[in-house]
Amino acid sequence: MKLRQIIQRFLIPGFVISLIYFIRYRCTVSPRAEVELSPNLRIGRGTLVSSFVKIKATNGDLIIGNHATIATGCFIAADAGAVTIGDHAIIGPNVCIVGVNYRYDRLDVPIALQGGTSKGIRIGNDVWIGAGTVIIDGAHIGDHCIVKTNSVVSGTLEPNTIAQGQPARPVSVRS
Repeated sequence: MKLRQIIQRFLIPGFVISLIYFIRYRCTVSPRAEVELSPNLRIGRGTLVSSFVKIKATNGDLIIGNHATIATGCFIAADAGAVTIGDHAIIGPNVCIVGVNYRYDRLDVPIALQGGTSKGIRIGNDVWIGAGTVIIDGAHIGDHCIVKTNSVVSGTLEPNTIAQGQPARPVSVRS
């Protein structure tokens, strides 16, 4: 762990980080959220980050649009492929968005030592992601989609789709 990360995680109080993000982006970050101070992280104006959310953008860009809402207990991590969340997105409680994956192609090397890959994640504008949903590296969710609770999104959801399941499959279209 780098010295900068250690200082930020253990020595800078949450209310200071909340104040920094309010001044920088005019967004609201709960002092009980764990949001990295990273040049890779951009949070849109009017966005709300609730308590007990963890946002990690050490190794890649993480862009959150304007007026998004991220509910309690979410985990969002970006890597080289980037994670983008559009304007007016609603991310329900305990959603996990992970923009990195382990490599596992070699049997002679432990998985933890093979490194990672990152395709990135794109979440469109005006998207509602239900509680407990997991969004895996490489997922693309189009504008105006709804992903029902406890789903797993690993592929592409076309705009205006309502999806559910593990893996998430379209069940309806918004009209």
